[in-house]
Amino acid sequence: MVRYSDDLSLLEARNLFFCDAKLGPDGGYRDRWVRVEAKPIPFYFPNWPARVAAARLHDFHHIAAEYETDWPGEAEIAAWEIASGCARYHAAWILNFGAFGAGLIVAPRRLFRAFLRGRDAKTNLYKSGFDESRLNDITVGMLRDQLELRAALPSAGATDVGLFLLLCVASVLAWLPFSFLTVILFWLITRAKFQIT
Repeated sequence: MVRYSDDLSLLEARNLFFCDAKLGPDGGYRDRWVRVEAKPIPFYFPNWPARVAAARLHDFHHIAAEYETDWPGEAEIAAWEIASGCARYHAAWILNFGAFGAGLIVAPRRLFRAFLRGRDAKTNLYKSGFDESRLNDITVGMLRDQLELRAALPSAGATDVGLFLLLCVASVLAWLPFSFLTVILFWLITRAKFQIT
């Protein structure tokens, strides 16, 4: 992953982020579908306006916090955003719960550390908002300071552990329908194949 120096403008950093993540020159904000790499087969979901509004802020969180765009990195940024709060961005809540659940499998320790870091955050862009007309005026360092991302990782208290476990249960429950549908689809395909032969 590209490391974003404090003196880069957010416009420069976002352009680097789009290039590094292979999102295209506009970050895919105008695409009709979002492609998620899930090897061996990618899956797609609609790029609805609420998702685009959340993604614009989510991408700046990636840049400031320096979480990568691979599965563990997406899980980390999801944990950080859930812990710091996604405010009225319902698409962010929904998509982050999915990434949080994946993080339980691919990077549970990193997920917990990012969750603690988010619990310690006083604000994020979902809460404070962001004026995109100022992309050239605000540096990555200024955004890191605003989001207080330079603070040392806090130690976990009982409340932190309890809330994390509650989110783990909620994210597993959120994944269950998807798993159930996958099993049903596999069963239907297998059944149809045997009926044809």
